Amino acid sequence: MFIPHAVRQMSRPDRMIKTSEIRDVIKYGEIIENYPEDARGHSCLVFGFGENTRFIHVVCSPKKDYLAIITAYIPDSNQWEKT
Repeated sequence: MFIPHAVRQMSRPDRMIKTSEIRDVIKYGEIIENYPEDARGHSCLVFGFGENTRFIHVVCSPKKDYLAIITAYIPDSNQWEKT
């Protein structure tokens, strides 16, 4: 389930992140930060690749019956180290 904030962030003209890219990040990406004590409930930051191997971060929260996509963005290379 895509939270409205995620849809707004994915739809920004400088991002335009497709739902298929989010699926690939979740399916093939790597959890790089875990937030078990988040006030909204357990969540995590997943790093993966979208189209043309662009880097994408997805913050998601596993719920009983679904995975909530909280936000998605292209990480700033000045803030995140490429591994």
